[in-house]
Amino acid sequence: MTIRVRNIALFGAFAAIMAMVAVFQSPPLALTILNMGLISAIMALGVNIQWGYAGLFNVGIMGFTALGGLAVVLVSMPPVPEAWAAGALGVFLGTAFGVGAIALGIRLWKRMAPGKARVAALIGVLVAGFGLNRYFFVPAAETIEAIDSSTTGYLGGLGLPVLLSWPVGGVFAAGAAWVVGKVALGLRSDYLAIATLGISEIIVSFLKNEDFISRGVKNVVGIPAPVPRPVDFRSEGWVRDLAGTLGRGVNEMGQVMTMLSYTLLFVAVLGILIWLSEKALNSPWGRMMRAIRDNETAAEAMGKDVTHRHLIIFVLGSAVCGLAGAMMVTMDGQLTPGTYEPLRYTFLIWVMVIVGGSGNNWGAVLGGFVVWFLWVQVEPAGRWVMEIMTSGMAEDSALRAHLLSNVAHTRLLTMGLAMLLVMRFSPRGLIPER
Repeated sequence: MTIRVRNIALFGAFAAIMAMVAVFQSPPLALTILNMGLISAIMALGVNIQWGYAGLFNVGIMGFTALGGLAVVLVSMPPVPEAWAAGALGVFLGTAFGVGAIALGIRLWKRMAPGKARVAALIGVLVAGFGLNRYFFVPAAETIEAIDSSTTGYLGGLGLPVLLSWPVGGVFAAGAAWVVGKVALGLRSDYLAIATLGISEIIVSFLKNEDFISRGVKNVVGIPAPVPRPVDFRSEGWVRDLAGTLGRGVNEMGQVMTMLSYTLLFVAVLGILIWLSEKALNSPWGRMMRAIRDNETAAEAMGKDVTHRHLIIFVLGSAVCGLAGAMMVTMDGQLTPGTYEPLRYTFLIWVMVIVGGSGNNWGAVLGGFVVWFLWVQVEPAGRWVMEIMTSGMAEDSALRAHLLSNVAHTRLLTMGLAMLLVMRFSPRGLIPER
């Protein structure tokens, strides 16, 4: 069996499994798993760009994904006029003074001669900027959050089409990656990991606590959808006819059509990204990046600016993760900052890249599909197996209750087992780098 045939067979096997889910469970569930698998594949593709192309160890995927989700709120949600009138000016002035103080401090540090005067000037500028920031920002934010806090309590967005927020989410994540990269990419790889982990926690903490921009843990709901909702499809005559022909309920068919619409959108985005990634990987630029990854010292000796190239690839990969974060929030219809956890948005994405095959774009995509399927299906499958195993025990058995209550942990056990098996029998992933 050739490599191409083997790879096609792997994707075909996953398609067959999804068909079985649609037949034996439900079509909406199969499409939901497929759509989240497509989004996960895009996240894995972004991490593969960083790790597979350049060897950059980014453990802050959660933060860049959250920024993509925030972009959806800021772009597509309608503005809250009362909040804008009450405190928008104060928020913008406070932010401007804070950013201006940092920029002025950097400029003074570069222009002034080393010594006590430079240190004193820097401290003075930063303290003054912080004071002005707090003076304008805090009262304005509190005023905004107090306006009908049960339903709004935030500035809202621009009210633009939600699809515009997807590239904006990529830009937000790219901007944060540029800031982190300028600071940390000249250091060792472990320092980059610490920096990315820290910035991701800061971003998520900001989203949880700054209600004026994202409603914090109150969540933003009712995000506009780029496709018709199930209720819209249910009112269509051809959908009712199709439901009758297939022997399905009209409600279920409405859900299927909505999820299928998302599938077409996500497949289009993934197709464009995989095409661009393959073109880049097989270009002279891609060969240069792999040369830097394999031997930085030799690349520097050949005149390559390794730090600058790392910055470019770090920004690109983070932008892809931000795009995926915006797509996920759009499909969910809500932004829930409290759900951003490293286990789901960092560890799991790394498992996808490792299992699929780092350095290979198609491997990252396959890893996203397979690992997400396992993540979703292992827990109900584990409960089914555990119920069979404990069926002979008494209903009030403490051991039976303990086993059934810990079924959720089979999800983590399966992820670890999958990594071990792949690393043992296919250490370079299911579709290894050529």
